[in-house]
Amino acid sequence: MIRKTLNASQLQQEVSRRIHRLQEVVEDGVKIRVPRPQLQEADKTGCNWNMTQFGNAIGFERDIEGVLKTVRAEYNLSTEVKSGGNPFED
Repeated sequence: MIRKTLNASQLQQEVSRRIHRLQEVVEDGVKIRVPRPQLQEADKTGCNWNMTQFGNAIGFERDIEGVLKTVRAEYNLSTEVKSGGNPFED
């Protein structure tokens, strides 16, 4: 399967959305802090990012790992660097 590409903010939002839809998280009313994805060399599956150090996630590690596995299979982190829009660049 070919992965879609998202920027760091979009990936962070997608992971957060999926985590906060999980039945266990909804039932407990927990707000888990989702870190920004970190670019890395593509692994054996072809994924080029990872996330670590989720906040307020004790007891939900297995659920988070499942979400990460799914999202990492669907998306790659965009490596495009956007211009700062400096009008004086030559």
